[in-house]
Amino acid sequence: MPRRRRSRRISLPALLVVLLAVAVWVYLYGPEGTSSQAGGGFGLPTFAPASEDPNGRAPIDPATLDPELADLVVAAPGSSSRYDRDLFGEAWLDVDGNGCDTRNDVLIRDLADVRFRADSADCIVRTGTLTDPYTNTVISFVRGPDTSEAVQIDHVVPLSYAWQHGASEWTDAQRAAFANDPANLSAVDGPANQAKSDSGPAEWMPPASGYACTYVDRFADVLLSYGLTVSPEDFDAIASVDSGCP
Repeated sequence: MPRRRRSRRISLPALLVVLLAVAVWVYLYGPEGTSSQAGGGFGLPTFAPASEDPNGRAPIDPATLDPELADLVVAAPGSSSRYDRDLFGEAWLDVDGNGCDTRNDVLIRDLADVRFRADSADCIVRTGTLTDPYTNTVISFVRGPDTSEAVQIDHVVPLSYAWQHGASEWTDAQRAAFANDPANLSAVDGPANQAKSDSGPAEWMPPASGYACTYVDRFADVLLSYGLTVSPEDFDAIASVDSGCP
């Protein structure tokens, strides 16, 4: 009498092991047998589109980036020591030895119809007219305790910003030279200068949009000239504005 073939049944534990192995395979390699994003693998990373950027910033297209901007060193603020204005020397100095302090040098350069105090040897500005680049308004400057602040001298790259991005490692003489460098100074509307405070381009830009290109160019030029770093947010802001400039 022929033997009856015994049926083979898969035990429940074995079945669970098989199902788990299949699930792991699909998770790691996807249904097509290739490495999936969920599984990581060694594929090239993918980047979220601009709409998914947590800060809402569009990615910078290297093809549109000004070659000079590519030389900027992007880094978060790094000084552990506290900023103090006195670390940049007395305000204002006569660093060029022409007999006039830096504030008056900048006023003479940036104002029109300048008139000097009679006893100052054409050095101390008494009155003048400023066409303010930040607000595109015309301001009449009159020297005096209650009127001088209408026109202020702005550090394009603020001193505290410079301190956080490399100037803390400089000598006192280097910081004093930076604070009095005309390339980093502009005579501007007082309230606009106060609103800017120590902000970088990501937090503050001149209200006059027509000056945006010049402003970010000057900001970047100063950073490059002095080997200062720039924060990621400010670099994005500079590159974004610069991409729309002639």
